[in-house]
Amino acid sequence: VQLQASGGGLVQAGGSLRLSCAYSRRTGGSYAMGWFRQAPGKEREFVAAICWSRINTYYGDSVKGRFTISRDDAKSTIDLQMMSLKPEDTAVYYCAARRDYSDGYSPKPDDYNYWGQGTLVTVSS
Repeated sequence: VQLQASGGGLVQAGGSLRLSCAYSRRTGGSYAMGWFRQAPGKEREFVAAICWSRINTYYGDSVKGRFTISRDDAKSTIDLQMMSLKPEDTAVYYCAARRDYSDGYSPKPDDYNYWGQGTLVTVSS
């Protein structure tokens, strides 16, 4: 399973950014996928997840209402649309995948088996 995250950059507070994670085609059908982030000196934090069937999406409290996760099987991507960005959103963002046939999710990084390389998002005040 291969994941490749992209789309990070520098944005002003209040702005928007869209991250994309390309996955190998075999991944998409039976894996739950998520986004995590890690700021300097902090633990890796759950951001959002989408179950394998795409029926359910889940968000961390700090991003709820501002971020949207989606999966496009035609393009083999997991996207994270980020709106109303805040300086505290500054972090390296990682996409991740775990084999999961349920419509649930896990917010725990240790439950994910595969990780992309990370993409840096910097939000200036």
